[in-house]
Parts: sequence; structure tokens; C-alpha cells
Amino acid sequence: MLIKLSGGKVYDPANKVSGEVRDIYVEGGKIVAAKPGARVDETYDLKGRIVMAGAIDPHTHIGGGKMTIARMLLPEDHLKDEVQRTDLTRAGTGHAVPSTMITGYRYAEMGYTACFEPAMLPANARQAHMEMGDTPMVDKGAFAMLGSDDFFLRQLAAKEDFEAIKDYVAWTMHASQAIAVKVVNPGGISAFKFNQRKLDLDEEHVYYHVTPRQIVVTLARALEELGVIHPLHVHGCNLGIPGNIESTLATIRAMDGLRLHMTHTQFLSYGIEGDRKFSSGAARLAELVNKSPNISIDVGQVMFGQTCTASGDSMRQYAIAKNAHPKKSVVMDIECDAGCGVVPMRYRDKSFVNALQWAIGLETFLLMEDPWRIFLTTDHPNGAPFYTYPHLIRLLMDKSFRNDMLQKINPDAQAQSTLKSLAREYTLDEIAILTRAGPARSLGLKDRGHLGLGASGDITVYRDDPDREAMFATPELVFKNGELIVRNGKVVKVVQGATHVARPDYDRAIEKPLHDYFDRYHTVRMENFRVADAEIVKGDKGSIVVQPTRPRAA
Repeated sequence: MLIKLSGGKVYDPANKVSGEVRDIYVEGGKIVAAKPGARVDETYDLKGRIVMAGAIDPHTHIGGGKMTIARMLLPEDHLKDEVQRTDLTRAGTGHAVPSTMITGYRYAEMGYTACFEPAMLPANARQAHMEMGDTPMVDKGAFAMLGSDDFFLRQLAAKEDFEAIKDYVAWTMHASQAIAVKVVNPGGISAFKFNQRKLDLDEEHVYYHVTPRQIVVTLARALEELGVIHPLHVHGCNLGIPGNIESTLATIRAMDGLRLHMTHTQFLSYGIEGDRKFSSGAARLAELVNKSPNISIDVGQVMFGQTCTASGDSMRQYAIAKNAHPKKSVVMDIECDAGCGVVPMRYRDKSFVNALQWAIGLETFLLMEDPWRIFLTTDHPNGAPFYTYPHLIRLLMDKSFRNDMLQKINPDAQAQSTLKSLAREYTLDEIAILTRAGPARSLGLKDRGHLGLGASGDITVYRDDPDREAMFATPELVFKNGELIVRNGKVVKVVQGATHVARPDYDRAIEKPLHDYFDRYHTVRMENFRVADAEIVKGDKGSIVVQPTRPRAA
């Protein structure tokens, strides 16, 4: 079937197309060249419309045990947003932690066609993939969490051969069906089990006597030499603690040219200036990242309202549990792998801390010079639910609106923020980079995030509304692999996306010590730890796309 999208204004930064009126042809799920004389099966007149590739969320918690816990913990949250069954879609709930199917529907209704779970515990990978498989409409992928797992820390403490460490990292990616690797509070989740309540970048783990700096540099180098496209995804030390900007900057400097992605940096950019000893470090972060081409970031923007924080960082989640709203939380240990913490949270615009967090995130967006190295996220649901993205986009694109919102927050936070002095307004090109082209490039998705020949037919069409929040909240048309799935912000066809994985080479000899380790320390055998392809591709649960890796470096 050949379809034609006619006369839309195309924004495709990956192919240097900015607002040009173009026709797009899609056949067999891919964008193809015009075929003079060929019969077009369906034409969509897009005159005056804005056309972009389907949006990509590179960091959103949509699968795994922590999300199941969050849904179970907050039954009262479900009552705020019950979604009825239709002839096409299933029932569910959809507020701070939407149910799996509602998550897929809502992402598609906003023009998103791919979402990536950033914190999959290898021991819980099967659960994560089951939940992602239950999330329709979008492509998925997940980042395996390493850096507090006992096997890796033993390797590092014993100064094992680096090739063996690389083999373990690669084996874990294969076993858990991951596309990338993330480290959360490097070593800190493990240290918490030994009663350490903090672990700074150069502070030794009380048991393994290794430091977070060693962990991050080792994993970053391992991924680089394994040829994994997405760099090490880092949730740094001291998340949420005033003064943590120092360890964040030190982590970036420690890379010495190695590629690194610092995630939800808003939570890692706090200074200690002012009477309240809490201030913005956004300018310092942006200054360093702007001159460090090996570093990319996402923000984890805080938005006001009820949400739920969910993280593998059990050390920090334990610390913030006293601030829970409502007053309940779950903090747990998981195998020899890592941990988990779920803490409901309500961000208030009249709270000095919450208001300054909001301002710090926006300052970071506005001070970053290269839009290819910063991605639009709220760290769903930690900073806010993902459906607040259209409001965030308007804040970035409309200085007048941003200043109006600034006037409504805590006055002390207003006075301490530089937000009012920042005149920058994001362009449609830059929004297309933040939400499409940049994440696709970072994750190695060669046929996503752009509208060039051979790209997947994942396409979003918007009315050109000067109210950018309204525009991005309700696309006119959304296509997934060339099929129309959303019209005027409502699902018209339910489809199942693919699961993206990366499979770097490794020496199978690593399986002998791993087999012995599993037999001695784990409650599951190594053979059962692996997630098989057939467990992901089951019935209508989509397909697996293996993303290419560069050749392994010796």
C-alpha cells in the first residue's frame, strides 16, 4: 500500500529540512522516494500542517517491578483518572503511574512512537519485558542496571582482567535483552545494604573498597570498547542533595573524553548558596557540558502536581521517604543485583524547594547550546508524568508564558532564579531535535527520529497552533510504520511496537564463573535468568530489532 502525505511543512533536523513544504511517500512501513505514475492508495492533504517524525522518549519508567509496586501503592491515584473500555481500546487508569495499556495509548495520542525504560534490573528483566510487551502503540527498549551488582563489584575489587569485565557487561546485555547500560548511584545501592548512608564519587565502598569513580569510568570504557552506541547512562552520586553539583561536575571531568550521558540532571544540579543553603547549579552544569562534546544530558524536569518517584536508588529513596505524599513508601533489596524505592510525591509551586527545582530544570534547557546533546524528559514519573510534555514544550518555546508561570511560584525561588533573564525561545527545529532526532542518534536508531528515505513510517502531523501546548498535546495524525493509529488525538488503530536490543560480542568463557556464581548466591539458575526471544515475541507482542554495535575493541 502506497500512501502520500501531501504538502506539509516538514521539520526533519537529521536531514537538514526546516519547515520545507514536501510530499512524503510511505510504502511497506518505510518512507520511499516518489514513484511517478504509481497508483497512490491514500492521500492525506497536509497543507498548513507541521510534519515531524514520531517522537521518542529516551528515559521513561514504563516497565519493571518498581512500576508494578507504584501502581499497587497508589489505589487512590487511579480514581483520579479512570479510562473506560471502548470498542478499540482496553480500560485502565492513567494518572501519575498509568497502567500499561493506557501508557501506550497516551504516548501515541501525543505523537510518540518509541519509549525507553532506563532502569531495568537484570534480575527483574523478565517482568520489565512483560510490562513493556503489554504497552501497545510504541517501540520499546530498556537499559540494564549495573554498578551495584555483586558480581561486577567483585570483579572490580579483585582487579580482574578488563576483558572479563567487558564480557560480563556484554553477557548481561544479552541475558536481559537490553539496548544500553545504566548505572544508578554507582556502588551506592550496594553500599546502602552495608549501612552506608551516602557514597560520594571518591568515597570507598565499605565492603568492596571501590569508589563510584572507578565504577563509572570502568563501565563507560567497557561500553565504548564493546561498541554499544548509547553511552553509559549515569544517575550520579548524591541525587537530590544540596551541593551535589560538585560531584556531578567531577563525574563529567572524570570521563577524560569517554562518552557519557548524565540523566535527570535537574536532580543533580543543586548548590548550597543562599540563606536556605539550596541553590541552582544549572549554569555551572551547562557551562561544562557545553564545552564537553563527549557528554549528553537529559533534564528530568519537575512539574507541579501529584506524581510518584520510583527508582533503583534505594539509598536516596529511603532518605526522602519522610517527605512522601501520601505518607507511604516501599524500599526493597533485589537479589545480589540492586534495589528499588517507590515514594509518592507532590510538587508544589509555593514550596521554595519544589519551585526552585522547576526553575533549575528550565534554566538547564535554556543554557544548553547544542540541542543534539540534551533530551526532553521529566524522568517519568519522578519529575512529573509524561503527559505534561506539551506544557513543558510551551514553557521552552514561549518566553512570555514562561515568565507568567514564573510569577506564580514561591517568591524566594523567583528571586534566586535567573530564569527571567533568559530570553531564549526554542524553535520547532530544536524541539524536533530534543524529542526525535537527538534521542534516535544517541540510541543508534538509524531508521527512527527522521523522515529520510528508508526511515520507518513513524510520522506525527500537527496543526500549526500558536499555542504550542495545545498543538503538541493533540496531534492531528500519527502514523506507526505507515499505519494511521491516531486521529485528532484519539487512537483509531491499536498496534504493537518492536523491542530494540543491542548484542555486543563476548567470550562465552565468562559463563563458567557466572554459572558457579549463580549456583552459590542467586535464587535463580543462570539458565533461567536469561530472557529468551520467544518470551518477548509472543502472539501479537511485536518483534525484536537488534541495533548494530561497532566492532569490539581489544
